[in-house]
Amino acid sequence: MVNEKILVAMSGGVDSSVAALLLKNRGFDCVGVTMKLFSPALMQNGEKACGGTAEIRDAERVAEKLGIPFHVRDLSDEFCTHVVDYFVNTYLAGGTPNPCVECNRTMKFARLYDVGRELGCEKIATGHYAKIEKDGAGRYLLSSADDASKDQTYVLWSLTQEQLARTVFPLSSLSKAEVRELAMANGFCNAERRDSQDICFIPDGDYVGFIERYTKKSFPEGNFIDLDGNVLGRHGGHLRYTIGQRKGLGIAFGKPTYVCAKDAENNTVTLGSNEDLFRRELTAHGINLIALPRIDAPIRVEAKVRYAAKPAAATVEQTDDDTIFLRFDEPQRAISMGQSVVLYDGNTVIGGGIIS
Repeated sequence: MVNEKILVAMSGGVDSSVAALLLKNRGFDCVGVTMKLFSPALMQNGEKACGGTAEIRDAERVAEKLGIPFHVRDLSDEFCTHVVDYFVNTYLAGGTPNPCVECNRTMKFARLYDVGRELGCEKIATGHYAKIEKDGAGRYLLSSADDASKDQTYVLWSLTQEQLARTVFPLSSLSKAEVRELAMANGFCNAERRDSQDICFIPDGDYVGFIERYTKKSFPEGNFIDLDGNVLGRHGGHLRYTIGQRKGLGIAFGKPTYVCAKDAENNTVTLGSNEDLFRRELTAHGINLIALPRIDAPIRVEAKVRYAAKPAAATVEQTDDDTIFLRFDEPQRAISMGQSVVLYDGNTVIGGGIIS
């Protein structure tokens, strides 16, 4: 029997529920904790949102079925400060943020550790699909899950050595189908709950409407321009557009036209052809390196510039303590400021950063 006390972050979904089941079966002394993230300032429907009342109820029912203690911690104010404000401010600056990365960095693997210590837990477990291993030198490594279709290492690149040492990913070798089978076999109420495809605090997917409500501001129209700065027409505010977007521009050119750039300061949206979306180079800041302490000389990597992207061959060098520069072998489409670039050596995460 292990009998080690561990905090299980229970979102109310099937993945974290099965993570708790597996750890209990392995002899861990599990304590279930759900972060209450919903507040009226955030969203209109707290039933459907991550950390909302419905998911809290499901997490509590699973904990009761497993016979483990269960706690709810109201972290909604901190979630607003660390995740929602970050999301909104990045959009206002013309970027395309990934709030899941920031939530993992500041909430799940930072704030929940503090909660765990308060409850006598030295480790935390989540339902992420990823692996943590140790190399011969004692350095913790983050690697892809066995089920490549569910691998979540892209949103976990910010984990530090200290955090990896205290984290457990029980689902690392399982497929989603196997996880659902375990949930159904154990009678979990959320066994058939579908995975959310939206940002957790914007369940209806209306980013602009959310930002307008949250900031209590409306955002003015501006100019569509071409790559030479010529005005092509009017748009409904730069927030409404993302790099690579083709549909919903509200303007016809008689040929496929895409959003190639946004200038928040001047409220312009630059349009061009699909070919104009491709770039070979990027700079990223706010870096975190996992597989090595520093990149002392240029190295070959495979890099992803968005969650669903295929890894692409590139050369990376570290230009200062907080910045890396990448040059891809082949141009990459729709590289977007605010998204993460994650570096891989095979299945192992070298590190990552935020695209500048």
